[in-house]
Amino acid sequence: MKYRNFGKCGFQVSALGFGTMRFPTDEKVSENVGDRFSNNIVEPEAIRMIRYAIDHGVNYVDTAYGYHGGFSEVVTGKALKDGYREKVLLATKSPIWFIEKPEDFDRLLDEQLKKLQTDVIDCYLLHSLSGDRWRDTVLKHDLIRKGEEAKKAGKIRYFGFSFHDGPAAFKEIVDYYDKWDFCQIQYNYMDINNQAGVEGLKYAASKGLAVVIMEPLLGGRLANPPKDVLEVFKSSGKKDTPASWALKWLWDQPEVSVVLSGMSNMQQVMENIETAENSGIGLFTKDDHEIIAKVRACFEGRASIPCTKCSYCMPCPNNVDIPGNFELYNEIVIYDDPGTPRNSYKHFFDEDSKAYHCIGCRVCEEKCPQHIPISEWMPEVHAALSDE
Repeated sequence: MKYRNFGKCGFQVSALGFGTMRFPTDEKVSENVGDRFSNNIVEPEAIRMIRYAIDHGVNYVDTAYGYHGGFSEVVTGKALKDGYREKVLLATKSPIWFIEKPEDFDRLLDEQLKKLQTDVIDCYLLHSLSGDRWRDTVLKHDLIRKGEEAKKAGKIRYFGFSFHDGPAAFKEIVDYYDKWDFCQIQYNYMDINNQAGVEGLKYAASKGLAVVIMEPLLGGRLANPPKDVLEVFKSSGKKDTPASWALKWLWDQPEVSVVLSGMSNMQQVMENIETAENSGIGLFTKDDHEIIAKVRACFEGRASIPCTKCSYCMPCPNNVDIPGNFELYNEIVIYDDPGTPRNSYKHFFDEDSKAYHCIGCRVCEEKCPQHIPISEWMPEVHAALSDE
């Protein structure tokens, strides 16, 4: 296993981290616990996978309060018994959407310590920050102070945050507190200009923060690309899998501290460990970078709607988020994956901003530099994203 510096913290972590958001599950087997949670994790296999990874050098394990309906932390705690806890840095996250007063931070942290069967969490994150959550929850309830108190009490060792928003919000959060130990961002070769992006990666690293990478395979979509993308990879003459290409591209970058992979079976664990062992800064050649550029262009060329997200069409008189709707629709086409965009549209997209609110006034079309017939697209976009 290769190891990398964890920012300014003074220790090294394995290039590959074990993400527990995608444990193997069995939908036919469900342990009902109260009204809220049910456990369908195949625990023996999940535990075997984590321990195999640790036995082969992985020393960073990442979980969260909400993964697998609350049971990811429970299973992770079981997996780290029998001496395995002492071999890893354990990371989990504070579910800040459940925090309505400062005391909730402590209550949730204590609950997580019990679920994980540990006295201390090595790396504790404020989960899934955006600009709004930062201002409306973190600052409102003084959660930075709560994190410092947890450090002093010996309940956590390192304090950080995970992030899902744009570069401006990312810099605002990084710059507010000069004692952040680390951050976690979504980053892969298709997200270089999305969310924190490469700009955020370099900015955080320049401040001494360790940068943990999530979604390196974009929810598995980069591991199973469409046929035309596969042909680009094959043209390189290399036998690396698409997943290996994506991971090695990340590990070539010195600002990357650890790459989390949410592995669902033992084969993925074994393949990712082998890829990590053959990775490193400076090992990605000029030709390799050219292949990734061609792959990115191939993906982007699959988009049906030529929206550049310039936002000249905004604001919409009827509050429709035109670029946001088009982005989700294009994801279906680009990745041959309707499930993820539909889930985002259903659960995370502002209801008032959805495509069906378009009344065909065409005000936006007069401003669009790409001359997109926006009002004609909107009914099709809504139908595709809502599965109607």
